Amino acid sequence: MRYIVEDKKYKFKFAFDTETGAYVRTGILDENGKDTGKDPFMASYPHLIDVGIMGHCIHGKTGLCAKAGIGCYQSGLLVEEANMTLEDFEWIAKQSKGKCNQFALGGRGDPDQHEHFEEILKICKKNILVPNFTTSGYGMTPEIAKLCKEYCGAVAVSWYRSEYTLGAIDMLLKAGVKTNIHYVLGKNSIDEAIERLTNNSFPKGINAVIFLLHKPAGQGSMSNVLDFDDERVAKFFALVDKPHPFKVGMDSCNVPGAINFCKNIAPESLDTCEGGRFSCYIGADMTMVPCSFDQQKRYQVSLREKTIKEAWNSPQFEEFRNKMRGACPSCPKKELCMGGCPLMPEIVFCGSTDRKIVK
Repeated sequence: MRYIVEDKKYKFKFAFDTETGAYVRTGILDENGKDTGKDPFMASYPHLIDVGIMGHCIHGKTGLCAKAGIGCYQSGLLVEEANMTLEDFEWIAKQSKGKCNQFALGGRGDPDQHEHFEEILKICKKNILVPNFTTSGYGMTPEIAKLCKEYCGAVAVSWYRSEYTLGAIDMLLKAGVKTNIHYVLGKNSIDEAIERLTNNSFPKGINAVIFLLHKPAGQGSMSNVLDFDDERVAKFFALVDKPHPFKVGMDSCNVPGAINFCKNIAPESLDTCEGGRFSCYIGADMTMVPCSFDQQKRYQVSLREKTIKEAWNSPQFEEFRNKMRGACPSCPKKELCMGGCPLMPEIVFCGSTDRKIVK
């Protein structure tokens, strides 16, 4: 199913294909409906919602993340809360029908291990929402993979360097699921990333490898944050620039690195931080923040008291957006990255003298 929606408040249109996941939006339209070429800053309602259906990690005590060298940014090893109820999830989905395109299912654990996982996928379909999610793969089964093929746009398997990682990828590929690898990029993993990109040694048949920048949130340590002047960073992005038998992508936190180091990436293909502009995060406790990495909940709004649209237009979200609006006013690349991450400026790959952080 394909549909086109006009955002009358911010004067642009966007199109989404629920079968392929293709998503495009115009620039701001003038009074004659002509595209001005200037990107809209935000939407009237989030186009993607990261829904944290998992309040706890059933594998937390096994320390899967730690063993893989990944610090769980949601502190899944330490925090145990109830998973999101089916009633709460359906309330979110009903509000989002016809306004939002995708739900990224997540939270403090593997979404495919939620006690009502199949019902959650069916609710998404009923409300014309495409669900995607990331899993460690530890609890993946052929039955779950079959559900993913029927309902999901894509599934990402975290690169945990284990037999269950490869097993989950294999099950998903055999079920015909568009399968990605999510690779957390930090000081402890960049050498392996460089080696694997050099030799194209990721599993055959995957759709893409998406590199997610390590952040000092939750159990993620500051000591593992990559430095802009680390020579391995330039080497990594040079490899991203080259062709591979699989697609290579990155999270928006990595966009400043692509801007500063890549020569072959079209600028129009880059989309910087969408938090509070085109996306948001809703936790199992029904609090909404512009970005899931706001683990201190500095910008939270309770959805027990407000609707999603009211939270989207709240003073908390506007304060978050103002950090991007006011960042780096004299930088010629401002429109491309808006200063990078508004939450953690220390992760931004930029050494420009034009850089200005809004406190």
